[in-house]
Amino acid sequence: MTRPPQKGSESVTPQESRGASTERPEPVLEGLGDWRRSRTCGELTRRSASQQATLMGWVHRMRDHGGVLFVDLRDRYGITQVVFRPEVGGGDLLERASRLSNEWVIAVRGVVAARPAESHNRELPTGEVELDVRELKVLSAADPLPFQVNEEMRLASEDLRLRYRYLDLRRPELAEVLVLRHRAAQAARAHLSARSFLEVETPLLVKPTPEGARDYVVPSRVHPGKFYALPQSPQLYKQTLMIAGMDRYFQLARCLRDEDLRADRQPEHTQIDLEMSFVTEDDVFEAVEGLFQALWKECLGTEIRTPFPRLTFREAMSRFGSDKPDLRFGLELIDTTAIHARSPRNVIADGARKEGGVGAAMTIPGGAGITGTQLRKYEDIVKEAGGAGLSFFKITGTEREKQEKIFPGALLDEFLAKVKAQDGDAVVFTSGPWEPTLAALGVLRNRLGEPLLKGKEKEWQFLWVRQFPLFEWDAHRKGWAPRHHMFSMPVPEHLPLLETDPARVHAQLYDVVLNGVELGSGSIRIHRPDIQERVMKVVGFTREQMHEKFGFLIDAYRYASPPHGGIGIGFDRIVMLMAGRDSIRDTIAFPKSASAANLMDGSPAPVDDETLKELRIKLE
Repeated sequence: MTRPPQKGSESVTPQESRGASTERPEPVLEGLGDWRRSRTCGELTRRSASQQATLMGWVHRMRDHGGVLFVDLRDRYGITQVVFRPEVGGGDLLERASRLSNEWVIAVRGVVAARPAESHNRELPTGEVELDVRELKVLSAADPLPFQVNEEMRLASEDLRLRYRYLDLRRPELAEVLVLRHRAAQAARAHLSARSFLEVETPLLVKPTPEGARDYVVPSRVHPGKFYALPQSPQLYKQTLMIAGMDRYFQLARCLRDEDLRADRQPEHTQIDLEMSFVTEDDVFEAVEGLFQALWKECLGTEIRTPFPRLTFREAMSRFGSDKPDLRFGLELIDTTAIHARSPRNVIADGARKEGGVGAAMTIPGGAGITGTQLRKYEDIVKEAGGAGLSFFKITGTEREKQEKIFPGALLDEFLAKVKAQDGDAVVFTSGPWEPTLAALGVLRNRLGEPLLKGKEKEWQFLWVRQFPLFEWDAHRKGWAPRHHMFSMPVPEHLPLLETDPARVHAQLYDVVLNGVELGSGSIRIHRPDIQERVMKVVGFTREQMHEKFGFLIDAYRYASPPHGGIGIGFDRIVMLMAGRDSIRDTIAFPKSASAANLMDGSPAPVDDETLKELRIKLE
């Protein structure tokens, strides 16, 4: 559905079309009576000419052309132009229609007429016809609107639109996203069901567990002083389903996390959750790739290529400075550690010489034309992202003397050959601790890549990133923490390192990434209680704490669990990318604001004293 103004006319408000505003009588509202909608506003075509039709919907726009009134009537399915002519419906009908206003709900009866070729609106499926109205019913009148639904180019502020979300959802472009979301959900269900996956619902009231983000907690009235949590994911329950022998599970699961929001985060979101028994990584990858093929074919009519490229976490960071790289443009990072370490400039060499240090460079084709001021702004970007700083060369014949102060003689030639720099390019480089240095340069890579993405919005570059570290050091509590979660199986060759060198332990962990957006994360799970207890011990759990927090899962392992693995895929993010939107808020019917509030219903809201008393909760 598109919403252009009719050709040869100016879109105006009803007040503008009638001249100066005057006191308006209250509208006479009617019920449906025996009227029934015979067609939607999106289905009339030239083949419908001369047929009678009854349409119902919202007044999207009105145009008064000297005694002939044109109304764009809108429903979920599209827009149809309906016309009030005195010679067709009479003067009384035209006079009643002239009192209509934007977003009133009306019903009209009339005859479908072909529009002259010169007035076709080729941007609307119904643009070759119009409805000559014989009868009109005003079903509902709207108060003055807080913003105009039909002003696509002048949107109201997001907070105002979220407060009146029911009006915002009337905008056809947003309604289309919800239609796309429905189609994607049905396609996912059909595809997975046809491949022996069972849709099983897991609980929404669960036991609080330390899974990374903060839980939303729910007090129990019948168990005073105890609390449920809302699930951050169905992780423990879907693993239990595998132990129960369900073999293949899926769910469009609601997940809730009390965390700070970003454009691709909401406190509640939906994920396509999968788990499979007797599988390896390759089996999970194949199942997920098939699912994406089905979704893109059904929803966009697009074929996507499989298998997806696969990179280890270390490869992704080394080449792109990101564990979710966008492959639609180049600008790959180059490892120049050995060259940096031989530089006479300590500021260049020290970061690469230290244990765990790295030197990395990126060539910018044609970058010699970039000003020094802009290159220094690039350094600010790297520093803000956690890097130590940034050096740069412009590859021109006049710069060599300056460059040799950093890389003397043959060392400069080795450097330029390594980065494949040609005359007219620029090279930026830095050094420091491995991951933060590469990640900071990766932020700059993404910034430089933005102009290269024009015209590539519908170029779908999927990949798998695998073998993430299982643990990361938590400086706050001075101990190891799971990088994703503690239920992922270490790669077999790293099992002996669990107690001796946790930093080197990688897991059978994987992310599926599309165009620089992490769509989902999963792993092959631990299915043996002895390995699970060893992993929990690394992150600081005593045996008593293990059984207090996760006893039901550890006990279930004791009764023989099949090897299993799965993934949780962000459904809102899938729809966001498919629809070409910038925020998942546009893909959710009733999203929260940036402060995690629902501006429409006013939640979160206070609870009355009687309810708090029942729950035995006191507020401070």
